[in-house]
Amino acid sequence: MKKLILYLMLGFLVKGLSAQMKTFLDVPYIEVFGSADTLVTPNEIYISIIIAEADAKNKISLEDQERKMVSGLKALGINTERDLTTSDMLSNFRYYVLKQKDVMKTKSYTLKVEDAVLATRVFMKLEELGIANANLERVGHADMTRLKNQCRTNAVRNALEKAKALTNPIGASVGAPLHITDFSNDGDGATQPLNQIRIRGMATANETKEEALPQIDFKKIRISMNVGVKFMLK
Repeated sequence: MKKLILYLMLGFLVKGLSAQMKTFLDVPYIEVFGSADTLVTPNEIYISIIIAEADAKNKISLEDQERKMVSGLKALGINTERDLTTSDMLSNFRYYVLKQKDVMKTKSYTLKVEDAVLATRVFMKLEELGIANANLERVGHADMTRLKNQCRTNAVRNALEKAKALTNPIGASVGAPLHITDFSNDGDGATQPLNQIRIRGMATANETKEEALPQIDFKKIRISMNVGVKFMLK
């Protein structure tokens, strides 16, 4: 008797699952893929800076270099408490043995600025202070998550337009979506490696005779989203 009840329960379960699968497969649908992309100008530019102190006569201490650097960056209007951080060393010093008796003490920083003009001024200021080890590291956009989600929305709309274009000629209409898949490679959405910089020479000095700045162009960040959508047909 117990076996009979068990068999009946299993039968109803299989029948129910089969009915659900059959219902889904029996619904006429169309599957399309949509995409959307956009280009945005970076507004987060990260600069890697390393200052070093050689263990030699007449050396400038690392602490003095750091104070001069911070003062110089503040003179450019940079909030160093917020935008200047030590990177990958947890504020500790790294020591490199160069020769048997010579030791170099170094400290690494990451500075974030908002545009290419300020980045240029930073490099000029660091050169003025004798800090030569500075490089553009990566770029990003502060509103990356919203921009990606807007692209996702546009990708779904693109899929809907494709579905309408495919079904209108046969007298069918597009119904509710049955399934949506996001094929986008999202990553963390914060920053991207620096893939292109162009320095186009000197910009024209303004009427106040300020020093002309090199015109730096950053390649815009491409945001691309791809989706797959199954629409019911009516």
